[in-house]
Amino acid sequence: MASSSVTSKVLSLLAAFDAQHVELSLTELARRAEVSVPTAHRRAAELVEWGALERTGAGSYRIGLRLWEVGSLAPRAPGLREAALPFMEDLYVLTRQNVQLAVRDEDELVFVERIAGRKAVPVLTRVGGRFHLHATGVGQVLLAFAPADVQERVLAGDLPRYAKGTITDPARLRRVLAEIRKRGYAVSERAVTDDATSVAAPVRDGDGAVVAAVSIVVEADGARPREVAPYVLTAGRAISRALGASHSSSG
Repeated sequence: MASSSVTSKVLSLLAAFDAQHVELSLTELARRAEVSVPTAHRRAAELVEWGALERTGAGSYRIGLRLWEVGSLAPRAPGLREAALPFMEDLYVLTRQNVQLAVRDEDELVFVERIAGRKAVPVLTRVGGRFHLHATGVGQVLLAFAPADVQERVLAGDLPRYAKGTITDPARLRRVLAEIRKRGYAVSERAVTDDATSVAAPVRDGDGAVVAAVSIVVEADGARPREVAPYVLTAGRAISRALGASHSSSG
């Protein structure tokens, strides 16, 4: 029981960091992890020694490279990223827009790779970042091809609004998911930010199951999703074939 308690506290310390809290003082770390300051100090020292945390010059804490090294071994990411990157790079060269690759983790998505265009529309996403499935193009693709129980859970849950185009009505989202399955790609207009549109396509494995989604994010003003969609679909099929999908299942 004591060992489990220690593990839980260590995990709470690591979970205290997120995109808005990349550096934390000892007091902040203890507060966000909901442990005492002495406990935070003791466990953080162990994590620093192992390399999961680092100390900054100001004495605060941040995630260490050792944790990144371990995280990069997650079984879905390395092979998928290696297979996808050449085709993501082709898509970027062709469009000069942001190109993203994401996988589903339970009821959320995780971005596993991204190529950012220097002059492309700014996006809120980052590699390793999580997002709700209903808002983004990649998320809608992953949700459209997810098991029925996952879809029902998401549709019955919280659908927060990020921008004026975010779909927050479950009935409308259900119709959108059906359309994605029919036409094979998603268009998410002004759903995460008011100035961006995402076009996304599925990535399948050797069994034909959708294991990821690839997208490009373009300026919403003047966006032509139907013109962009063939490029994204081609990238999705190419990545799928690299993962072992047959031509018919990747199509």
